[in-house]
Amino acid sequence: MRSLVDDTGREVVVPDDVTRVVSIVPSLTESVAATAAGLLVAATDWCTHPADLDVVRVRGTKNPDVARIVDLTPDLVLANAEENRDPDLDLLRAAGVAVWVTDIRTVSGAHPALGPAGSLARMLDACGLVRPGWLDEADAAWAAARPATPRRRALVPIWRRPWMAVGRDTFTGDVLARLGVDNALADDPERYPKVDLDGLAGRAGGFDLVVLPDEPYLFTADDGPEAFPGVESVLVPGRLLTWYGPSLVEAARELPGLLGAAGR
Repeated sequence: MRSLVDDTGREVVVPDDVTRVVSIVPSLTESVAATAAGLLVAATDWCTHPADLDVVRVRGTKNPDVARIVDLTPDLVLANAEENRDPDLDLLRAAGVAVWVTDIRTVSGAHPALGPAGSLARMLDACGLVRPGWLDEADAAWAAARPATPRRRALVPIWRRPWMAVGRDTFTGDVLARLGVDNALADDPERYPKVDLDGLAGRAGGFDLVVLPDEPYLFTADDGPEAFPGVESVLVPGRLLTWYGPSLVEAARELPGLLGAAGR
């Protein structure tokens, strides 16, 4: 057995030979599947990548089927401090299941070449896996990324009815900042505040761009941009803004073009 420490500072005891992994976070599912797909025995209903993933489904990130997960006797369950609820993780631990929790709020926090934390590499190591090639590729892609000039200020809605947006200390905000787009709500007290669209005009600095992802709310050309008349809007895949795994290779290469398209 190995005694390791996850991103939250909690000790996690895992077998020397991990053979059964359950992931209840889509981006972590993709990370393991791209490295050693045979390890995964279950994932959430929202784990859409890779498209051919054929494992048991255990509902969602906020309502995982804890009993089903326990019945699968995993060596390790992969979770995230933001995506998953503590009560569910505590139930798993109480049932004797080892739970590894990531807490990734920056690109450098996910990738070791860009910062000291290297959360994904440490998580994969907990699974008994060696550093994969896609992690090196993601590191290289983001090390080479350069912010666009002039910089933009963006509002990044994630929900409507009620309207909510990306606030302070988020992975999404860091991704955009690295590409030359500053989050207009980066100084908000909340990480994902509810916003009053009528009151946004009074925000210091304002914003000249609205970035509309397709998850968790599915913004489309007909559902979102019309709420911000006179402000440029751009639709982007939510996976490129919020997932921290192999998708970051695509994010570094595709987001600059998508974001730049708003000003053309």
